[in-house]
Amino acid sequence: MMNKLLQPAGWLPPKGYANGVAARGTMVFVGGQIGWNAQQQFESDDFIEQCGLALRNIAEVLREAGAGPEHMVRMTWYVTDRDEYSRRLAELGPVYRDAMGRNFPAMTCVQVAALVEPRAKIEIEVTAVIPD
Repeated sequence: MMNKLLQPAGWLPPKGYANGVAARGTMVFVGGQIGWNAQQQFESDDFIEQCGLALRNIAEVLREAGAGPEHMVRMTWYVTDRDEYSRRLAELGPVYRDAMGRNFPAMTCVQVAALVEPRAKIEIEVTAVIPD
């Protein structure tokens, strides 16, 4: 059984995320990934480029568990600049789809004062469930 999206009757469908997801199986928890490479080096200070790297890092960790983006049930984004996130959503969409396909789990996005790595503009954590 695959994950079931939860969309209450009469609610407008969300854009780019799910209101909720029901799942059963092996849970996979991906710790917060930031926009640096496998050697923990930043290649760019650009928000969109950091998002792309963080998303690809998540996909790699999921692969280690035998999972993929289709198994994501929850995603939490921590951004240092909510206004930049909102302003650049049109650019972010293709970068997200390139790394995650058209898989849109339940999502939360919050602005934080800072992340542990000073150059990081984004940190994303994911919960996935591989069906039984």
